[in-house]
Amino acid sequence: MLSTPTKFTIVAGTAEGETKLTAFDKALLAAGIGNLNLLKVSSILPPGAKLTEPLQVAPGSLLPTAFGTITSDQPGEVIAAGVAVGIASEDSYGVIMEFEGKCTQEEAERTLRAMVEEAFRVRGLPLNKLLVKAVEHKVEKVGCALAAVALWY
Repeated sequence: MLSTPTKFTIVAGTAEGETKLTAFDKALLAAGIGNLNLLKVSSILPPGAKLTEPLQVAPGSLLPTAFGTITSDQPGEVIAAGVAVGIASEDSYGVIMEFEGKCTQEEAERTLRAMVEEAFRVRGLPLNKLLVKAVEHKVEKVGCALAAVALWY
């Protein structure tokens, strides 16, 4: 079993590329996590994890990450990605929600807030803190929007 992360950082980035994969890679770089090996995780923030910035992880490290990402090759299309973190208390676990869609940043943020509120209702937890980060991108050729919660030690 892996160690439980004690820190988290919320990042986001957008980019254009020649292909969907290179647009995604450039968005990762823009978000500051492009030189890491992301391990996609589901949506639970470990109890006691502290928001810590900047992210301080060596290149090539394995990084547990919850993320939303969207790429498009439709010029003029507006795409958005975002993440939200809900926290009940310092000693309780939290919930992370990820989103991607063909919409604006504001629409993504509204959706994320509603998703976290629902997740807390279903769990019977009080929502005491809500952090939301979303970005939008208007596609020129091939674009990508990405937002992530990186969990680290």
